[in-house]
Amino acid sequence: MPEVKISIGGREFDVACQDGEEHFLHAAAKMLDNEASGLVSNIGRMPESRMLLMAGLMLADKTAALEDQLRAAKARAEAVEAKLASAQPDTDSGEETARALSLLAEMAERVEALAARVETVDED
Repeated sequence: MPEVKISIGGREFDVACQDGEEHFLHAAAKMLDNEASGLVSNIGRMPESRMLLMAGLMLADKTAALEDQLRAAKARAEAVEAKLASAQPDTDSGEETARALSLLAEMAERVEALAARVETVDED
């Protein structure tokens, strides 16, 4: 089990972790150090336990806010999914499609008629 040296609020700690988890420990320590360093710069030196408690509470507060946002986002996504699932497909009886085909056929006839006139003019 590797031991990792981390720094939080200007204080060094030796912490053991599982093999391969060193990166995660360093990342977590960095987050805690950011909070603790902010406390130390604003309040000044304080007992180690108090600094760690306050930094942990600040991170917990941020985590709780993110969890609330995640819950709200999931609820919105579920509402959209439910709305999509209950949406009725367009149930036109084919009238619009028939009308469009008829218009296309009419346009094709006109184009053929124009092409025939152009050929007639070219022959003259």
